[in-house]
Amino acid sequence: MIPRRTTRQVRVRHVVIGGDAPVSIQSMTKTDTTDVEATVRQVRALATAGCEIVRVAVPTIEAAKALPDIRREADKVPLVADIHFHPQFALAAIEAGFDKIRWNPGNIRETRRVREVVDRARERGIPIRIGVNVGSLDPECESAYPGNLVEAIVQSALKSVRLLEGFGFHDIVISLKSSDVLQMLAAYRRMSQLCDYPFHLGVTEAGLPDASTVKSSIGIGALLAEGIGDTIRVSITGDPIEEVKVAQRILSALNLRRFETNVIACPSCGRCEIDVVGIAQQVQERLTELAKTEPRCLELTVAVMGCVVNGPGESEHADIGLAGGGGVGVVYRKGKQLRRVPESDMVDALLEEVQRLLDESRALV
Repeated sequence: MIPRRTTRQVRVRHVVIGGDAPVSIQSMTKTDTTDVEATVRQVRALATAGCEIVRVAVPTIEAAKALPDIRREADKVPLVADIHFHPQFALAAIEAGFDKIRWNPGNIRETRRVREVVDRARERGIPIRIGVNVGSLDPECESAYPGNLVEAIVQSALKSVRLLEGFGFHDIVISLKSSDVLQMLAAYRRMSQLCDYPFHLGVTEAGLPDASTVKSSIGIGALLAEGIGDTIRVSITGDPIEEVKVAQRILSALNLRRFETNVIACPSCGRCEIDVVGIAQQVQERLTELAKTEPRCLELTVAVMGCVVNGPGESEHADIGLAGGGGVGVVYRKGKQLRRVPESDMVDALLEEVQRLLDESRALV
């Protein structure tokens, strides 16, 4: 288990962020917020895909007027209003029943208006994310640390934290985003030494799916591996459902949460004598389907190996394993050989042993 950084907890409707709560997954709608039907459709699609908190942009008065309808139609999903420049839109979101406010200290600086939002948020029990972005820092902090963007990011956040604390408000989440992975890592590590508020992790403007997957996996994954981070958003230029899938895979890779059965499969090479790619895909698909009725399937590790070099050894570390070659597959359980089957029966045999393992574990409960 990865020791987690000790943080305060905040609640976004039924989702808890921080403390010992599971690392939650967020995304953001990419529709025109004034199009209530399209926005609600995307909120629901994200929730179905496994997104636990959905953020909605509120750039205009027309978008602010659409919030009550969005809230009413997406009544089961925790919603965050993304606010820039206009504190009155934050007030509108609170009145509409939104569950969290994200505001950028780089473009909302009028103390009186900030206090008005904070007071209303406190009355409703709504947390505020101080969302610092390297592209819109607090001007005073940016000028105070020329040539040191990491410190400018951190100090922009701290300045806003102190402002909110001065109003007696502590339901705070912090994000320190940059499109530069190394800057993002340095900023979060620095801030982790200065406060105990929960962190929202992300690499902003990370690009198209391939680039974003790599950048986000490195940035978010590295911090989570160090125990830093309480909720995450993968930013992809494209379908937000892909953001959720990548976030799930990051959490699964670190064993922080499991969203699918852990399938170990060799990359295949000149030694390979079976269709590892096709078999692994079939196994993953069938395990995903099985997990719908057998959730404990998500806790398993299943190996699909294409030769005798690494197959038996990998199978020792898997709950159920398969090593194939020469048209024959050997099925293992915790490294112990169970049976040999023809290549055409490999997938069925593997799934039969998975089901048998699940049945036996159920009998022991």
